[in-house]
Amino acid sequence: MNQETDGFQFRKILILSGGHFSHDIFSSFLAIFLPLLIDKFSLSMALAGAFTVVFRAPSLMNPLLGFFFDRSNFYYPAIWGPAITACAMSLIGVAPSYGAVCVLLLFAGISASMFHVVSPVMVAQAAGLRLGRGMSFWMTGGEVARFVGPILGVWAVSFWGFEGCFPVMLLGILASLFLHVQLKGPASGTATEPEHQPSKSTQSLGRVMFPLSGIMVAVLLMGAPLAAFLPTLMVTSGKSLWFGGATLAVLEGAGVIGTMTGGTLSDRLGRRKMLAMAIPLSALLMLAFLYAPDWLALPFLVLLGLTLFSIAPIELAIVQDHCAGQRGTANGLYMGISFAITAGVTVFVGWLSDQIGMQAALTVCAISGLMGTPFVLLLPPRSDAEISRNQNNAKHQAL
Repeated sequence: MNQETDGFQFRKILILSGGHFSHDIFSSFLAIFLPLLIDKFSLSMALAGAFTVVFRAPSLMNPLLGFFFDRSNFYYPAIWGPAITACAMSLIGVAPSYGAVCVLLLFAGISASMFHVVSPVMVAQAAGLRLGRGMSFWMTGGEVARFVGPILGVWAVSFWGFEGCFPVMLLGILASLFLHVQLKGPASGTATEPEHQPSKSTQSLGRVMFPLSGIMVAVLLMGAPLAAFLPTLMVTSGKSLWFGGATLAVLEGAGVIGTMTGGTLSDRLGRRKMLAMAIPLSALLMLAFLYAPDWLALPFLVLLGLTLFSIAPIELAIVQDHCAGQRGTANGLYMGISFAITAGVTVFVGWLSDQIGMQAALTVCAISGLMGTPFVLLLPPRSDAEISRNQNNAKHQAL
């Protein structure tokens, strides 16, 4: 099977993955800025965790945005999202109050929500039969960003100071200008193919979202607190901000490999089989990292990144597998649920950390992550009709 017969448009997927990188490199700044904001405004962990709620709140609009994008050719959020998010996140250091930080995070959250609804649908259309591989490429762009982002954020703060690091936004603006040149034109739209039947896609969406939501809760109970609080955990345990940023970079760096391989392997081995292996293994590795001696902590963190981050592209591929006729709506619903769970989990873990300590709170999250495994058995298998339809669509795109 080659790119000509399976409809895999490598160049377009690579550009969209680069857009994901240029966007998420700035949204990853929040974890690095969090210890500085806690110190600047004398915040509790619960109030600090509420920043994530504000940032994720616009994701509640994602299902409506997806419904709109299914019926339009409006793809500009995939182009200008990096610039808008970069400007908002880079100005956090000069915000004079807690409320001002929340306003900036709200603007960044709106941009991020629209970007993450539109871009995966465009990837799905360009991936043809190799949907898992396409989602792996796109998610890898985000994971590379979350590997580079902490390093860039710490460097910007060290070079310019927290209140003076806003010039770094120029990188996001330049990225959006590049995407504008490369993706402009009607071929970049997200409108759904007319041959799909929305009623059937709606039924498929209902069957897949319940078990998938259970899986998402379990996975995000592990991943969201680590992404938000890992540098803070290191700093509060006596390590430097540089070391805190480095541990997050190690996790995300391993996640790059996990993300790249997860969706691709699921094309060959099956989505459900991959999830059934990755979820419990991630929970056990998270516990091992939390209680390992210092010389074993980083190796366990690498293994955790490989397994935990392999799950997201598989989830995205499952959504696109079952809802090919309403991919924008399905992706919007998935992203909305994902971001809402992330916000709730982050606030909960922040509050729990105030009560019992951060290590104990993360231990609760790791044990709770095991509950996602039974939901894998409830996921519906792909039907032969769906596979045949996707093959026909891929051949049509190749022609």
